[in-house]
Amino acid sequence: MREIRRLCVFCGSSNGANPAYADAARRLGRRLAAERIRLVYGGGNVGLMGVLADEVLAHGGEVIGVIPHGLAVKEVAHESLTELHVVDSMHTRKAMMEELADGFIALPGGLGTFEEIFEIITWAQLGIHSKPCGILNAAGYYDKLIEFLDHAVAERLVRREHRAMIQIEQDEGVLLDRMRKYEPPQIEKWIRVEQA
Repeated sequence: MREIRRLCVFCGSSNGANPAYADAARRLGRRLAAERIRLVYGGGNVGLMGVLADEVLAHGGEVIGVIPHGLAVKEVAHESLTELHVVDSMHTRKAMMEELADGFIALPGGLGTFEEIFEIITWAQLGIHSKPCGILNAAGYYDKLIEFLDHAVAERLVRREHRAMIQIEQDEGVLLDRMRKYEPPQIEKWIRVEQA
């Protein structure tokens, strides 16, 4: 059973159309605070990012934000965090978030969230890290993406073992439990998918 002391969460800078997304962010925030897991996130005070950070802080938890200077000066940086790291670029931000965290979860979000979770999953696939990666599928937001991932496996462009690296649940407690039990696959990195 792996220990998760700091969890990186990627999520939207808006709340989205469905109130269930903010509800999921609040539930996750309460869970992290209750389990004394420090939140690592993008440092913003808007959208689901702000909802999540505020909920962790409101319940006595600790929050580490990492935000590029260009966004911080636009007054979207959260000013009440336990720690706020202002960095020079989006690339530096992602590298620092990976270094700080013991695992990663995507809540609902837009293109930035997609890019962040898929890059961190790709790093795991390449063996750059062996930390668990999860998707909290609030209100079925990621249903079509999950369907597409399975399609990519069927088309032999994603290996079944790599698809299995992505922990997907609708309940934050179940997802965290699965992530604690996660063992990275032991497979050759560069075998062509056609041979799988």
